[in-house]
Amino acid sequence: MVKLTAAVCVSACLLLALNACTQDRGANIANAADTTEPVQTLRIAAAANLSDVLPNIIDSYQADNSSSVQNISGISDIEVTYASSGKLYAQIKAGAPYDIFLSANQTFPAKLANEPLTDGTDENNKLTKPFTYTRGQLALYSVTKPLNDFTPTSLGYVFTSADFTQDSKVAIANPDLAPYGASAKAYLQSQDMYDKLNAQKSLIQSENIGQAFQYAHTGSVDYGFVAQSQLVAIRAKPEQFITLLPASYPAILQDGIIINNTAPAADFTNYLRSEVGQRHFLQAGYLAIQ
Repeated sequence: MVKLTAAVCVSACLLLALNACTQDRGANIANAADTTEPVQTLRIAAAANLSDVLPNIIDSYQADNSSSVQNISGISDIEVTYASSGKLYAQIKAGAPYDIFLSANQTFPAKLANEPLTDGTDENNKLTKPFTYTRGQLALYSVTKPLNDFTPTSLGYVFTSADFTQDSKVAIANPDLAPYGASAKAYLQSQDMYDKLNAQKSLIQSENIGQAFQYAHTGSVDYGFVAQSQLVAIRAKPEQFITLLPASYPAILQDGIIINNTAPAADFTNYLRSEVGQRHFLQAGYLAIQ
């Protein structure tokens, strides 16, 4: 009877010790979880022309981070809103919760850097300095009118050729909101064609470069001034487009700015400007930045 009681006591002690170890182990796991770097969603406001290249860059960035031993980004997801640069600028000024703004020009990031936001932010708390991340190219695109007979130097003759009638339509992004539209307008002005096309109501103004591309791609208009990157994305046929000479229109330098100055935002923007990021832009139809 004494032996049985002793055995029960020993068993009880072992169970108590095991339970204590289990509780300690659970507490250690909980503490480790508490010290893990919290993940977060990175929110990007991106110009419409980036819709064909930015997804690939994001996939590459996340793949590189997931395989990296020194992954300090802490990003669980990246959400992108595409719109005209002017529209995104207005949203940010109104307090939209973006972390990064990738514009299609340099004007809007520069304005944000020098203006206080309207969300109660201290006027002295300026945003980080804008940075250039790529340079866009402009092209004329048509799925209804072959462009074989024209070259970049003779492109202006498209709008005086026999194929161009009073009923012909040309899509152009809103020059006041979309930098690609502003460059297209400047090109037409250099050819003394903008006022003429406007007067005969040939110009169809779209909200952004994405919409201008859709108008041309669906044949809703005869021609469209679009981003070269959009044509690369769809593998357009050579006879469907002409890439404008870079010197024939104002350089489309695209700047970005960090709105919410965090480590993940800085890490992603550094990736955009890295050799890997720039390779994605070059392959997508953009020009190299210095």
